Amino acid sequence: MKMLFLTIVLSVISIFPANAQPVNSMKDIHSFANTHEIAVKHLALDLTVNFDTKTLSGKATLTLDNKKKTKQLILDTRGLEIDKITLDEKETRAKFTLGDEQKIFGSPLTITITPKTKFVTIYYITSPTAGALQWLEPSQTAGKGKPFLFTQSEAILARTWVPCMDGPGVRMTYSATIHTRPDLVAVMSASGNSGTKSADGVYKFEMKQPIPSYLLALAVGDLEFRPLGIRSGVYAEPSVVEKSANEFADIEKMISAAEELYGPYRWERYDLLVLPPSFPFGGMENPRLTFATPTILAGDRSLVALVAHELAHSWSGNLVTNATWNDFWMNEGFTVYFEHRIMEKVYGRDYSEMLAVLTLKDLKEEIQSIGPSSDDTKLKLNLAGRDPDDGMTNIAYDKGYFFLRLCEETIGREQWDAFLKQYFDGNAFKSMTTEMFLEHLQKQFKIKQNKELSSALSINDWVYTAGLPANCPNPQSNEFEKVKSQVNAFMNGTPASQLSTQGWTTHHWLYFLRNIPDSIRLEKVIELDYAFYFTRSGNSEILCEWFLRAIKSDYETAYGPMRGYLMNVGRRKLVKPLYTELAKTEKGKTWAKQVYEKARPGYHSVTYNTIDGILK
Repeated sequence: MKMLFLTIVLSVISIFPANAQPVNSMKDIHSFANTHEIAVKHLALDLTVNFDTKTLSGKATLTLDNKKKTKQLILDTRGLEIDKITLDEKETRAKFTLGDEQKIFGSPLTITITPKTKFVTIYYITSPTAGALQWLEPSQTAGKGKPFLFTQSEAILARTWVPCMDGPGVRMTYSATIHTRPDLVAVMSASGNSGTKSADGVYKFEMKQPIPSYLLALAVGDLEFRPLGIRSGVYAEPSVVEKSANEFADIEKMISAAEELYGPYRWERYDLLVLPPSFPFGGMENPRLTFATPTILAGDRSLVALVAHELAHSWSGNLVTNATWNDFWMNEGFTVYFEHRIMEKVYGRDYSEMLAVLTLKDLKEEIQSIGPSSDDTKLKLNLAGRDPDDGMTNIAYDKGYFFLRLCEETIGREQWDAFLKQYFDGNAFKSMTTEMFLEHLQKQFKIKQNKELSSALSINDWVYTAGLPANCPNPQSNEFEKVKSQVNAFMNGTPASQLSTQGWTTHHWLYFLRNIPDSIRLEKVIELDYAFYFTRSGNSEILCEWFLRAIKSDYETAYGPMRGYLMNVGRRKLVKPLYTELAKTEKGKTWAKQVYEKARPGYHSVTYNTIDGILK
């Protein structure tokens, strides 16, 4: 067995050449940059944060690798006001043109250089409405006392605060000097974070590992730090920092579990930043500093799968990156798969299978919502002319996960893990297309030559065909069988207060609520609320599911708390379903519009662009 395993590992190594062809030469349909001619090796930022004008101002210095000796550098920008551009140490003024603004993609910045130009320096200021920058008034923070700024660069929003080659197939190192108010703390996706206030408000950072632009991240606010282990900790506002530290106490176990699975953690530290409620995502995998939503602070660590997900990105996404946004599943599908493996290793198979059952239900609902024949339900996307954000649905995450789970179950876990471990190691700090990955897969397991294996995997159906393939794995959970029995008991007349729910986790409750029929009578909804206090729950995931039930049953008692929820939660995943359900009736839509008018200023552009479309 040892000899067989060694043979597998050696054969895997052979398919990942050290000098693999870089993909920067391929055209990124979401970027103006001339990456086929010239590369940006390093970005040096010197920016001042101005909360009064809601702008960042200063300069960006880009170190170049002019392989083709081109005489122009083309960068991505959107809404930036360019003051001047200079070349090299003598700061010779450069000629430049800013192209016409395109709605989604911004404007190409074309700079005249020489074949010998080593670096360019761009002096600029951002727009107060820059898509990546969320400026929060003190009233919009947890502490209510000081303003807050955070960035969200994914997918193509880095260009709204930094002139850059804004595509996932381009990597660079970066350094930064940030000037801000001395009563605030600045942190970035880099080394240099301390959690202590600088007397002069100046903070310096450095990212030595090359990253794509969408992982550029900055936050400034009233922050404190709590260590979680020798290489991990959490930043948060003072009012929630202790709660955050308690919630993430298992992070060192997760890092160790991830390393045991797929190799060493290569980013030195893994810290988290708990943001104010307007953050539009559950988490953002910024290297060394995951940005996290406060909606996962459930008090019982029941929602920390999100942390496992963002940690997994340290391998899938940050280490090996999707080359284009059409290959987005290469980022998220792998990460969900890795997340489930971490959760299994730390909390056990029964727990991870509960997550898998819920994931499959979410996937089926997403496919039905988008349309089973829609091209957007394919893993390999075609986002030409569209905002890449359109492709960030559950398809990339969950369909990608089940395809990789199918590979594991078909090939065998030991061989599959050996393959993935070397996949991450052999392609570290590189970009990957769908086709490149499938070629690796084919070479290692000789899929085309093995008709039985080829038929079992049905790769084309998963990657290039719409809908959910018939051979999708079907996870089973004994825990959820117990929940089903309680749903049936309740629907058959057992009082809610007499149901056997002792020891239930968030996932038990989510499964329970999702399996209550839509036709349930209003008095039964009221009975559930009296028994389990759902309307007063402090768990954001349970509240979202409960409010959906309340809307369907027109349970008016829940509408006041739901208003507060929509006003104070900016996470798109948790507000989009509620606005969607409300919009199905004229009464609901009218109410939703009234709430949204007041809630929208507190939402990030990622969230309000989605809700704008729902409520039109």
